Amino acid sequence: MINISPKLLAVAKKIKLLILDVDGVLTDGTLQYTKDGEKIKNFNAKDGLGIRMLQESGVEVAVITARKSPAVEKRMNDLKINHFYTGYDNKIEAFNDLLKNLSIHPDSIAYAGDDVLDIPVMRLVALPVTVADAHFFAKQHSKWITSANGGHGAVREIADALIASKQDINNFYDDFLVNHIGKTKMDKL
Repeated sequence: MINISPKLLAVAKKIKLLILDVDGVLTDGTLQYTKDGEKIKNFNAKDGLGIRMLQESGVEVAVITARKSPAVEKRMNDLKINHFYTGYDNKIEAFNDLLKNLSIHPDSIAYAGDDVLDIPVMRLVALPVTVADAHFFAKQHSKWITSANGGHGAVREIADALIASKQDINNFYDDFLVNHIGKTKMDKL
């Protein structure tokens, strides 16, 4: 079930780029450290598959994060996210670079954040989104609040809504399965 109003689905239909924050959106915001001081982050596999499907549906995905982390860089490489900005407290700088490099207008961009550092970009895009457990001030600047918390399927919820705004999502899932496991194997399921 897609948990977004028909009015927002109409906005979502025009989205060509989804920009994501990391801590609190792609993760639950928890920072864990090993005894050697290495950061450990937990990513949700459903979010990862949602990103992959969103990319295959024709929507570009970018990430802008304030923290630098080898774990995040590894995850972005695994997800084949080509537009990845790390170490940007001022996310407007990265946002402006994306606009220039992709020749894209803010009216076709969604941004998912969870805290105060995300608000400057949220104010500029067509579809500002926050996760269910976002900071109250970020929620005030959002047009849509996911039902899932950050790191717990919120990005998958966003990806599904963006895909569903453009096409029948069940047909998309069927085509995705055929393309990734093959028609013959699908017939056996």
